This record gives sequence, structure tokens and C-alpha cells, in this order.
Amino acid sequence: MRENDPLRRLLDAVLDADGSSLEEMAASAHLSPFHFHRSVRAGAGETPTALRRRVALEQAAWSIQRGTSATDAAFAAGYDSLEGFSRAFRRAYGHPPSAMPPPRERGHWLPAPNGIHFHSPTVLYVDAGGVREHPAGDVLALLVSHDLDDIDALLDSAAALDEDACRRVRLPGSAPRAWDGPDTSIAEVLRHLVVSKEPWLASIEGAAAPDLDVPDAVPALRERHRDVAPRWLAMIRDVEHRGAWQDRIVDALCEPPESFLLAEIVAHELTFSAHRRQLARWMLADAGIGPEHAPPDPDPILWRRRTLTGGDAPS
Repeated sequence: MRENDPLRRLLDAVLDADGSSLEEMAASAHLSPFHFHRSVRAGAGETPTALRRRVALEQAAWSIQRGTSATDAAFAAGYDSLEGFSRAFRRAYGHPPSAMPPPRERGHWLPAPNGIHFHSPTVLYVDAGGVREHPAGDVLALLVSHDLDDIDALLDSAAALDEDACRRVRLPGSAPRAWDGPDTSIAEVLRHLVVSKEPWLASIEGAAAPDLDVPDAVPALRERHRDVAPRWLAMIRDVEHRGAWQDRIVDALCEPPESFLLAEIVAHELTFSAHRRQLARWMLADAGIGPEHAPPDPDPILWRRRTLTGGDAPS
């Protein structure tokens, strides 16, 4: 949304940290309370107070998912007491703050009549709407969640091996994507599974190029995956929500810069990740991994069934 957009100025007034009352919000926009209330409702389909309360709860949910206590989130959201915040949170999300699932299982957005949501500490997300002619649907959600969960499972299996076994060359000459470097050992394959999404995320988010020179020890890769997985899943949900699969990015990290469809990026990653996950399984078997540490069957059908019967995979 452009900075000189009238609705943007109204939203800034609604969400300003110091403007908790209608009168304060209106004063920030240099309007009377009556005119401000009417203008926001006409432009956003929601009253200023309802919009501010909902976005504040989304921000609180986002912060709780990342380790903030319910008490700190309550006061940051402008509530005078934890009890009042907990009641509002339960009404909005259907459960108390303490039961908020992690971001890879549930996003922090609430239903909105206008597509305006808290996205991150520095970003207010405004969905411009539009017809979704080619929605990716539940198939994509299943494939993406299965991919992330299966990488977790492979890291768990590899943790049973020593570093020498993980770094031993088992498939000389293997390089599914030549520009990534070789995939000849368990460590190399797992490293690429964990970090390959990061350059795409940086381009989509407009962030600096990531440092991919990371240790290939399993504990370090686990930490990296815990950081990357929810960001990747959040990006997928955002693009799907907007129906933006035909949008493009111009990736300045390429030399020369290259244009990619968002749909192409996700298909590319899912394809090579599936190949590498099978490579990792073959190598783990070659390393003599015991049945007690073997990764589960990679079939998405069986993964989904495990999820529905009480596994810890995201639904």
C-alpha cells in the first residue's frame, strides 16, 4: 500500500501504539471521531476499535508462538490484566494463550473482513483481494508440511551416527543441483535439505543474502531447520492466502538477475527436496542405521495417517 494512500494513513492512526481510544486515533489522523470512525469502517469494513483489537491479538499470538509469556504479550497488546487478555484471546482463537500451537501448525491470523493482518514486527499485511483462479489447495499444504516434517525425521535418524559416518562419501559424483555442490555424503545431503530454501526466502522477503556457510553437524542443522521451517511455511500460507502463485520475483542474488514465478520456486524446492530425502534414506541404510533409528516410511499417505492418529507432524 502506498504511503500517500488515504486508507494507509487511516490504518496508521488506528494501529499507532499511542492511540488506544477512538478520540486518540482520530486526533492522530486529524479528523473528528465521527468522521474517522465512518472513514475507517467504509475503507476497511471494520470499526477502528475492532480492527485495532484484532490486530493486537494477532500480534500477541505471534509473539507467544515465539516464546513471549502470556503476561508480557497481554500488556504489550494494551490489556490491563492477564485475565482480560485471556478471555479475549480464548474468544478469538478458541483456546487460551497457553495452548497456542507453534507457527508451523497454525498461523496467528484471525478471520478479517478486509485482509488486514499483523505479519511481523515491521510489517502490516494488507491483502488486496482478487480472484483465485488456480488455488494450490490442500495438496500443496500436505506436500509442504510433509517435506518439512520428513527433514526433521531424517535429522533425528542421522543423530544416531557419529560425524565420521555422516561425512563419509557414499555416492561419488552425486550433485542433483550442480551449483549447490556435491551431495556425496549424509552430511552434505542434510545440509542442502536444510539451507536450500533460505536464498528463496531472502529474495521473497527482500532480505540480505543468507550466510550458507553453516556447520554440517546434525545439532547445528537441527537448529537451522527449526528457524527455516516456520518461515517457509508462513511464506507458503501467505502466497496461498493471496492467490499470488503467478506473481514473480526478480532474484538479484542470481548473476545476472533472473525472474521466477512463486509457483516455480515452490515446485523446484519440493522436487529437489524429495530427491534428496530419498538420497538421505539410501545413505542412512548404507551407514547401517538400526531399525530403532531408521526414518519412517516417506509415503505422504502414511505420514498423513500417522498425523491423524496422534503423531507430532503438522496437519
